[in-house]
Amino acid sequence: MKKLAINKFLLVAMLPLLLQSCFVAKNYERPAVETENLYRTDQLPQDSVSFASISYKDLFTDSYLKTYIERGLTNNLDIRIALENISAAEAYVKQGKAGYLPTLNGAASATRTARTSENGQFGSIFSQPYNQFEASGTLSWEADIWGKIRSTKRASDASYLQTVAAHQAVKTDLVAQIANTYYTLLALDEQISVTEQTIENRTKSLETISALKEAGQANQVGVDQTAAQLYSAQSQLLDLKNSLFKTETALSILLGERPQSYARGKLNEQTLVNDMKLGVPALLLRNRPDVMQAEYGLVNNFELTNVARSNFYPSITLSAQGGLQSLELDNWIDSSSLFANLIGGLTQPIFNGRKIRTAYEVAQAQQEQALLNFKKTLLTAGKEVSDALYDYNTAVEKEAYVTKQVVALKRAETNSEELLNSGYLTYLDLLTARENSLNAELNLINNKLGQLSSTIALYRSLGGGWH
Repeated sequence: MKKLAINKFLLVAMLPLLLQSCFVAKNYERPAVETENLYRTDQLPQDSVSFASISYKDLFTDSYLKTYIERGLTNNLDIRIALENISAAEAYVKQGKAGYLPTLNGAASATRTARTSENGQFGSIFSQPYNQFEASGTLSWEADIWGKIRSTKRASDASYLQTVAAHQAVKTDLVAQIANTYYTLLALDEQISVTEQTIENRTKSLETISALKEAGQANQVGVDQTAAQLYSAQSQLLDLKNSLFKTETALSILLGERPQSYARGKLNEQTLVNDMKLGVPALLLRNRPDVMQAEYGLVNNFELTNVARSNFYPSITLSAQGGLQSLELDNWIDSSSLFANLIGGLTQPIFNGRKIRTAYEVAQAQQEQALLNFKKTLLTAGKEVSDALYDYNTAVEKEAYVTKQVVALKRAETNSEELLNSGYLTYLDLLTARENSLNAELNLINNKLGQLSSTIALYRSLGGGWH
């Protein structure tokens, strides 16, 4: 009989290994996604080299900017929050790895029974009060027949990788934001310089026209119009300085520092890598952190669907309990107090208020949502690449026209002054020429900023900045 009992226990113990090939859990395969026509451009290279593979240290040449990016990557609060999310996900990964291991619990108790029921199970045996002392350990292990534990582990792994990709996405956005903010400061510096020079020139013009009026060679209308233009430029200068102040404060937040002024270079000294190879659209699947994050979210939901499916099937557990048990404290630590139990159990859910099916259907719906989010993220990435490239090409083409416009308007301003002195133009014509010249100079600066910003946008949209 004893041999038969041992054989039965061994059969139960071997059963999980015999059924190990009967996995219910499916293996994840990336869904078919269309990337061939993801970019709306004809400028695709024949090779797969991507602009995103360039480190920001090589892309940017300004030493101030590179220093600020390094400080931002160290101190930015969003970066630090993302790192804490990774730490939390790491804890779940460790828990997932431990799912294959048995659980071990220890217990110790001392019980005094003052009175037992005479009609109860032990009433005829223990009619007097008695004590019982016990110290035991319970070892339990669930066989992963249907891949439930494996899928749970893979889900936690995918969740961890999702937080890593989220951290990379924060880095990519942060590099782009710091660079854009820095270049905006340089553009504002340049616009302030142009405006201050304009104010200086208009102040001299106001003095000149006032002197001419005193000499009877000009009228009050010319004086008022010249003064109005001066006041307009002075008002514009205040707006520019206000924008500069707020932009410096925005940069300090990105760097995780107190608000302050920052040393910087000049706009006309800025150069970026202009050999911008997009690479094939499929590279977005491994370069864009948000695309990777969306796919890991899909993997996580796929594995959780496996877990929900496995709950329809029986679970097999093996447990063993052993320890010391005695009615007398003096005999508690004694070989005759030893006891041991071996239990093999199978649990099959039958009726549970539809909870398992509901959980499975919810998991399926969430998996479909994750798939749609993955596809949407990929389409959004393609749109951002297309828009950034088009913006860059437009800014490059505009530069030639805006430069010519500035030259033409400056020449018109000079000629207007000569014609006014000769009596062929009114003073209003000269004022108009001056205003147009100033606006054109400011537009030229904005166009330079647009080129830099669109290059950064293309770099970010291709997934650059986190490598």
